[in-house]
Amino acid sequence: MSFDNLGLDPRLLKAVVTMGYTEPTPIQSAAIPLVLAGRDVIGCAQTGTGKTAAFVLPILQRIAPRVGAPRVLVVTPTRELAIQIVEVATAVSRTTGHRIAAVYGGVGYEPQVKTLRRGVDMLVATPGRLLDLAARRDVDLSRVEILVLDEADRMLDMGFWPDVRRILALLPTKRQNLLFSATMSPVVLKVIGSTLTDPAQVSVAPPATPIEAIEQSLYPVVGTQKNDLLVRIIQERGLERVLVFTRTKHRADRVARVLDRAGVRSAAIHGNRSQSQRQNALEEFKRGRCRVLVATDIVARGIDVEGISHVINYDLPNVPDDYVHRIGRTARAGRTGVALSLLAPEEHEALRDIERKIGAVIDCADLAGFEYSHDRIVPDPDRTHEAVRKAPPAKKPQYGRPHGGAQHRRSGR
Repeated sequence: MSFDNLGLDPRLLKAVVTMGYTEPTPIQSAAIPLVLAGRDVIGCAQTGTGKTAAFVLPILQRIAPRVGAPRVLVVTPTRELAIQIVEVATAVSRTTGHRIAAVYGGVGYEPQVKTLRRGVDMLVATPGRLLDLAARRDVDLSRVEILVLDEADRMLDMGFWPDVRRILALLPTKRQNLLFSATMSPVVLKVIGSTLTDPAQVSVAPPATPIEAIEQSLYPVVGTQKNDLLVRIIQERGLERVLVFTRTKHRADRVARVLDRAGVRSAAIHGNRSQSQRQNALEEFKRGRCRVLVATDIVARGIDVEGISHVINYDLPNVPDDYVHRIGRTARAGRTGVALSLLAPEEHEALRDIERKIGAVIDCADLAGFEYSHDRIVPDPDRTHEAVRKAPPAKKPQYGRPHGGAQHRRSGR
């Protein structure tokens, strides 16, 4: 299928060509005709599958440019996602003449108010700043005709759902609703379901599952050696575009400092960084000026950078879904990628939950020449896929043996 077959008018087709799109992704093929028809749509698709264009293109065809209060509202959980959506919408608007704006926290309030007063067709917003503007009567939501909730599951995870409920109460009841999410939680559907009218459901699987597209491995190590091992892996393998995940903001900053001191240019990105700091870090990473971006899960969905070769889990996440989202930052658009996890003894329970989530055993590996502590614990290499998938929570011996009690594969990954 081509974009010509989706019902887009010549202005939008021109925008598609200008943006470098050659053929629609599955989510675009499925969603664009439904949105053009005015249907409410529930779309299940991961970041990186083209879903932003899947709603931006048909929406900007459905509404004519007109200066005034916003008629399209896109609510998204993070500033990075808001900026990415605005970038796509602005590129399209060069052929359509629409005004696009974003409002989010971490930057000045008054400049955003001035932008709104000049009039906007599509407003992209994070929940907190949008409610601030509404409380001060600096935004008029009474004319919204189309609502998009983007990354709805992440908004639920981040505790934004009460804010989403308040936003829904401020909008006209008669509107088109578009709900996009990487996973479709029953809680999300329960909250938004009552406002939907005969919604069309579109579910698009990613091009490949993490197991198929991403080479995964574990590096058992004691926590005190993680910094040294991380530096050695990056330096000895000459890794150039690496995304490192930590569990906390403090640790993200500390890891970035360790890497910088070792001569590996790095930047940290997390919720405590200002918007300008986060944007600068992303830009430096995108342009290859820093080799490593150290991030926390709260901003993971906003990182959509092409060419990430390696994702390294400095800490394993406590939530298995976060592991899938993390490693999904590599192997974009059908490419392959590599995900490495530094596994401390206290993280074996998290590993068990992750392996049960993905339905596979992750192989262990060593970095040749690295002096590992004898206190590290290596997962039992005899644990099986079937045990991971079906068994109740594993006994500790299956997931933790002293260093000398298990043989494990050495790898040059």
